[in-house]
Amino acid sequence: MSNNRKLFNAIIAWIPVILWMILIFSLSAQPASQSNGLSKDITKIVINTVGKVVPIDIEISTVTNLGAKLNHIVRKLGHFIEYLVLGVLVINAFKKCGYKNNKILIYSIIFCVLYASSDEIHQLFVPGRGGQVKDVIIDSFGSIVGITINEIIFLIKNKGKNYDNKSIR
Repeated sequence: MSNNRKLFNAIIAWIPVILWMILIFSLSAQPASQSNGLSKDITKIVINTVGKVVPIDIEISTVTNLGAKLNHIVRKLGHFIEYLVLGVLVINAFKKCGYKNNKILIYSIIFCVLYASSDEIHQLFVPGRGGQVKDVIIDSFGSIVGITINEIIFLIKNKGKNYDNKSIR
């Protein structure tokens, strides 16, 4: 493959990463009331969906009830999932850049952890929001899970194939 084609593929691979980072940034830029309203809407969808299978009666408006706790879990799961996706996108972008095996993993994890940290710093400047170390940990764990899932799928897909380090990796 020509160098121009490799460069083009690398640039194209980073576009979804940048778009996903913009989405994360825009969600983090929401004031606390708007962000909590979004997570409450998602929690209501979860409750309604589960309620179709198992009869439940959960109210999410007060702090002391099961609904508020479920809303908190949904918020933290949102952090985990958005960074799981980021991890998958980032490792694929590094692969397209031609980095070797261990560097791909290390660079992907460092990239995601640094972005998670910067995201929490960003939230310090958003009304009603605050940066939390536990969110950086949740985000980082989500990206590591995404990177790991990506690598497991890659290994399964290429099991038995004879490939050298100059291929995709």
